[in-house]
Amino acid sequence: MKMKKSVLIVAIASVSAVTIGYSAVINAHASNNKKVVKISYWHVNAQTQGGASVDTLVKDFNKTHKYIKVTAKYNPNMYQGLMQNLQSAQASGKVPDIVQVGWAYTNYFADNFKYLTPTSAQKKFDAKKTFINTTFSKHTLSFAKDSKGNLVGLPYSLSTPILYYNKTMLNKYGVDPKSLTTWEGVSAAAKKIKSASGNYGLYIQEPGDTWAQQSLILSNGGKVEKNGKASFASKAGIKAYQFYQDMVNKDKTALHTPWAQGVDDFVNGKVAIAYTTVAQASHIKQSVNFDVAATVAPHFEGHKSVVPVGGSMLAITAQSSVQQKAAWTFEKYMYKNSSLVTWSKGTGYLPPTKSALKSTAFKSYLTDNPMLKPASSQLTTAVAWTSFPKNGLDAEQTMIDARDKILSGSDVKTTLKDAQEKINAQQ
Repeated sequence: MKMKKSVLIVAIASVSAVTIGYSAVINAHASNNKKVVKISYWHVNAQTQGGASVDTLVKDFNKTHKYIKVTAKYNPNMYQGLMQNLQSAQASGKVPDIVQVGWAYTNYFADNFKYLTPTSAQKKFDAKKTFINTTFSKHTLSFAKDSKGNLVGLPYSLSTPILYYNKTMLNKYGVDPKSLTTWEGVSAAAKKIKSASGNYGLYIQEPGDTWAQQSLILSNGGKVEKNGKASFASKAGIKAYQFYQDMVNKDKTALHTPWAQGVDDFVNGKVAIAYTTVAQASHIKQSVNFDVAATVAPHFEGHKSVVPVGGSMLAITAQSSVQQKAAWTFEKYMYKNSSLVTWSKGTGYLPPTKSALKSTAFKSYLTDNPMLKPASSQLTTAVAWTSFPKNGLDAEQTMIDARDKILSGSDVKTTLKDAQEKINAQQ
């Protein structure tokens, strides 16, 4: 009996071994035949504004995620250019899987494109349904909601406009940086610089949006939009733009030129003060050969500084469930503390998540890079960037055209009123 039992045990063990071995072979075969999901990520980051960091993050993700391959594509002309390209892609039926959407186009994107909301992605692909609320503050999430209160994407890059200044030049010509808290003080400093050196005193960024110009209006007590309608042609808006035009055309102390050229002129010491996004901080720090510093956004006398938050959200435009799951996986990777600190170091953008902002790595980076501190201090009071519900691309272009006409000498009041009426007729 003992002999038979031993034989039986050996036989069972042998069958189990064969079964386990067979299962291992089957699993290995299945693993080896698992298809790699390819997804595309459209962004707006040129090499001077985070392009290298995008490449680093995508490369690292592809190394650590065997069955997902991300291909990044740069779209020129910032968020307006990406929206235009996305329009064409949707018409052809070949859309990317995940896109950077600028805050100015939140409502336009929500009204015109097919996308998967973060809430739906979390519900569909996460066992725990807590990622969104535990990762982001309510204030930060509010930037990514449309006019109906729906969450369209997840906040990714956060920025506020700050005032960079050539400390070496200001010291040389006796300009106190403390005088730059108001736009009137900035104008006086610009006049002094121009008179003493022949250099321009100020450059306010002019990309394919009017983000910086909107902050001028807001910081003079005006509004860009009210109840879904354009309202920037108010007395406050006209006064702010007249002030801006006078610096460019009358006093010739401020420079009117495309964004890349304006930042280059500041970096090369041809402009003393630059009002632009904190996302230029890394590029400026690495490029200047003078002592550079930054301070908070100015305000007009009698008013407080109000800045619209800049940057973007990440939105999933993938159409199939497989692509959507891969895009969601990539998104969550982008919100890891290590990923966001890499992103901040390469750009100057501020992290959008609660944990990254409090992380030792980011706090250390902030200590070593004081130019980010003014932008960081403005985040809690920043307002949403104006996003018109309908015809968002046309509305933004109308405001860009009005800016360029005004800086080229057209009547401020007439130009702003015409632009406002045109936008409101389309809403």
